Amino acid sequence: MSKMKKLTGSFRYTQWDPCLIISQIVAMQSLMYLCLCLLTAIMQDLTGSTRTLDHIFEYHEIHVRDSEGRAVITAFVINAVIGAFLLWTVIGRTKLCLDFSCTYHGIHLLICWIYNGNFPFSFSWWTLNIACAAITCVTGEFLCLRTELQAIPLTNIGSKVDL
Repeated sequence: MSKMKKLTGSFRYTQWDPCLIISQIVAMQSLMYLCLCLLTAIMQDLTGSTRTLDHIFEYHEIHVRDSEGRAVITAFVINAVIGAFLLWTVIGRTKLCLDFSCTYHGIHLLICWIYNGNFPFSFSWWTLNIACAAITCVTGEFLCLRTELQAIPLTNIGSKVDL
């Protein structure tokens, strides 16, 4: 009985499943970085700059001084919107959008910290990442909420009920 999942009135499984959560975190992190790498490569081709991981993990690459920095910012913002669609398809729960959005950006902070060897103090880096986390979370919640609030079809139930 302990292995069986229980259904409650909310039509959701209530049992905590750490394997599912970890696999969703890994899937979201992998897909978000894959999209960010592809977008950054496209933006680097458009601006004529060299392809490097510094555009993703280096704090000083996020600036508005030149077209290269603006292209990096654009890639991050587009990736945030794509991340919302990934939340909708991979996670699919409104309540979990904030958790997974913050988890992705928290892990990104740790990776950037390790990559650079010091904690980020760049205002532009923090502004961009907080804005992207908000875009991902709010847009993901909107998409998931629309799906969760869809009406349950009751077309064939009325014909089978005998009064």
